[in-house]
Amino acid sequence: MNTFNRNLDHLPLGVRSRLETLLSRTGGRLAVLPIDQGLEHGPIDFLDSPEAADPEHQFRLAAEAGFSGIAAHLGLAEKYLPDHAGQVPLILKLNGKTGIPPDEEAFSPLTAGVEDALRLNAQAVGYTLYVGSPAQDRDIAQFQRVRAEAGRYGLPVIVWAYPRGRWVDQKGGKDSPYAVEYAVRVALELGADVVKVNIPRYDPARKEQYPGEYKNLELSPHQALRRVVDLAGRALVIVSGGARLSEDAAVAQARLALEAGAAGLIFGRNIWQRPFPRALELSRRLLDLVRGRN
Repeated sequence: MNTFNRNLDHLPLGVRSRLETLLSRTGGRLAVLPIDQGLEHGPIDFLDSPEAADPEHQFRLAAEAGFSGIAAHLGLAEKYLPDHAGQVPLILKLNGKTGIPPDEEAFSPLTAGVEDALRLNAQAVGYTLYVGSPAQDRDIAQFQRVRAEAGRYGLPVIVWAYPRGRWVDQKGGKDSPYAVEYAVRVALELGADVVKVNIPRYDPARKEQYPGEYKNLELSPHQALRRVVDLAGRALVIVSGGARLSEDAAVAQARLALEAGAAGLIFGRNIWQRPFPRALELSRRLLDLVRGRN
């Protein structure tokens, strides 16, 4: 598999040490299990998998499978992490929104602070940044306050870099190469240490909406993601799993991400929307990939 830029020498000691803690658990790459979807998507994500509605399902899975960390909002971290203290590192999500309003002017207010992350011994904090939203000015300002405080205490910042809003839709959509490349570059330039992205998808039916030379870029998913990784520079890129796929398709998507040079995976629904034994088995398959065993 392609290597990625693992040079962390440029980072302050605290940030570097905490990132190394996460990376070392999974062979030098990242494998994060997110459980922020209950706030972001609502109970719809649990309708076909009632077992997953109990956060213990995800916390136990993260601990037993050996993920780099679990990404969760404050309430879940406070109520469920104590049962797994020392077994799985926490990435505390600091902002979020419900899926009820449309994404035309997407913005996620703060739901926790850096002080909460320190109190819970989090190894990193997570922040969703909606690039291209009409609300991006206050989003960027809010992010910079978070980043500055996290930096003072040596906490790595992981940015969920999501293109959103009506203007993004007018330029080819949130998963276009243009949108994903722009989002990852914004995250890098604003100070993200790690950036979560979706795999960009070239859509011939919408290419006339793409700006400038993007109209002429016919990219495979591997090529498109490789460009994103390159544009992220020294920020590490982790790739989202998205909506649930078959187990083999999820493994194939993970392999694509790692072969394109991503620093790791952040797969949630693809894993925990399954009964625990199957979720654990799939987790181990994915973690073997991350560790370079397959």
